Amino acid sequence: MQALDELIAHVPTFAGLSEEQLKLIGGCGRNRHIGAGEMLFAEGDPADHFFLIRRGLVALEVHAPGRGPLRIETLEHGEVVGWSWLFAPYRWQLDARALEACELIEFDAACLRGKVAEDHELGYQLMSRFAANVISRLQATRFQLLDVYGKSEVTA
Repeated sequence: MQALDELIAHVPTFAGLSEEQLKLIGGCGRNRHIGAGEMLFAEGDPADHFFLIRRGLVALEVHAPGRGPLRIETLEHGEVVGWSWLFAPYRWQLDARALEACELIEFDAACLRGKVAEDHELGYQLMSRFAANVISRLQATRFQLLDVYGKSEVTA
């Protein structure tokens, strides 16, 4: 059985980190199973953890009044779910729901924020890598908004 630091070493978000940094991150994680349809987190709740998908699909959703949940993006194997744990006030900005049974690594955010406070290089590396995730999610949200609200009238 592989240790968590070995499992995360090849994931794009964590690839290239030092062995010591991977051990620090892995030390804050645990394996977790989520059933199909279960929520990983809900908008507004405390962002006290985040996930790495090992198997399965997770939908990122936003609730639209009168329309229900709108899927912003679907995440799969090797992708990280959640970045709000890294930015105060540490509250989820979206919902995350398992579309099928998922095998995940769940990371304790308080544990990892403590490691980052002690190791500023680790903090810089994580901030840089998660900022790329934020940009990707914002772009997906932008495209979703264009799809929902971007219908223009054609005039002759």
